[in-house]
Amino acid sequence: MGLWESFLNWLRSLFFKQEMELSLIGLQNAGKTSLVNVIATGGYSEDMIPTVGFNMRKVTKGNVTIKLWDLGGQPRFRSMWERYCRAVSAIVYVVDAADPDNLSISKSELHDLLSKPSLNGIPLLVLGNKIDKPGALSKEALTDQMDLKSITDREVCCFIISCKNSTNIDSVIDWLVKHSKSKS
Repeated sequence: MGLWESFLNWLRSLFFKQEMELSLIGLQNAGKTSLVNVIATGGYSEDMIPTVGFNMRKVTKGNVTIKLWDLGGQPRFRSMWERYCRAVSAIVYVVDAADPDNLSISKSELHDLLSKPSLNGIPLLVLGNKIDKPGALSKEALTDQMDLKSITDREVCCFIISCKNSTNIDSVIDWLVKHSKSKS
């Protein structure tokens, strides 16, 4: 690649930088921080500590910079979720697909959140994590259990993933990049 070509590529990158902000929410222990780490570094750690409050991480994929708000999932933090979801490009809702006991709570928290007028129209990506575990739900079962078909006021997408094995993480990143907004 010649000097001129590199210069042109650099110039293009200045004009086509895209940015997006995402909020990662879901009940505690669903795998939100693991997802951030897998997207950021490709690495997975078995012993994550619960997120207290929130963390923010910036990750660059190609010419897209993704600002990830990783929000704590314990009951005392759920009231903060709406505040961090207001101006985002997409809401990423992580569900432990191998934890049937918490599905109804997860579903009601999601639907409560989406009923907030300030979040109208923001695309939703639901990720069923931990599909490497026995008894994890299929994409169809997760869609039913979370009642995703009833959400009609926004784009809704669902993937089943495994942060541990990096299953479908590429599809998630592709979806996110597709939903980034150009900053001109």
